[in-house]
Amino acid sequence: MASRSSSSSWTPKQNKLFEKALAKYDKDTPDRWQNVAKAVGGKSAEEVKHHYEILIRDVRDIENGRYPYPNYNSSGSSDEA
Repeated sequence: MASRSSSSSWTPKQNKLFEKALAKYDKDTPDRWQNVAKAVGGKSAEEVKHHYEILIRDVRDIENGRYPYPNYNSSGSSDEA
């Protein structure tokens, strides 16, 4: 279960590296997950693939309306001049 805790703990830097690696290594790239893991650092190919699957699931849930879009204008106040 140790890999489970490390896979759930991603730093903002690792997430940014993950995003960049996904853009660089698309679905047709041989050894995609190994390349992404190497680019992120500190994660296995299995961990980055799992992180990607969670990301895809979250995006689908948002697109399917399972999560409401935030209403940023609901406070009625504005600090902008």
